[in-house]
Amino acid sequence: MNNNAKALPETEEIRKAYEQVSYTQRLRKSVLSTVNILIVVAAIAVIVATLLLPILRIYGDSMRDTLENGDLVVSVKGASFETGDVIAFYYNNNILVKRVIAGPGQWVDIDQDGNVYVDQQAIEESYLKEKAYGDPDIFFPYQVPDDRFFVLGDNRSVSVDSRSTSVGCVSTDQIVGKIVFRIWPLNRIGAIK
Repeated sequence: MNNNAKALPETEEIRKAYEQVSYTQRLRKSVLSTVNILIVVAAIAVIVATLLLPILRIYGDSMRDTLENGDLVVSVKGASFETGDVIAFYYNNNILVKRVIAGPGQWVDIDQDGNVYVDQQAIEESYLKEKAYGDPDIFFPYQVPDDRFFVLGDNRSVSVDSRSTSVGCVSTDQIVGKIVFRIWPLNRIGAIK
């Protein structure tokens, strides 16, 4: 036998080498599987957030005391809205957030003290800190057109809303969804009423 020839590996060495290669292959498969699952979950989350539950950031003071500038909120897509619901809607390439006061065909009236009436019935607005007539450029009583909603901001003295012809009543096509939950800031997390 030649002294320079290498000895054949022992059975135990072969087994250890096989286990190492097998472990590396299983680890690689496991990592790839985990990455694929994370990509699918992220894609589903993006689709759900975009199509069903958009997350929005609040800008401005028209909903002050209910929603503050900088709040992050979750909205739910839907077609059914009632008096008192807070909705987000598109307006001139922006998203505005206001409260639904009246629906299609209903009559809205606001007196000089800021009391709001829908179909001649005063509505309960416990969410308001202060009532205000504002600076409307429409005449009351006002009938809401078909497929539209009359909306007001909760900070009535500064809100530009359906009392102004520049915003007007909101069509169902404009509505992003109903604001249901605040997720930021953490100290104010909770349902929107």
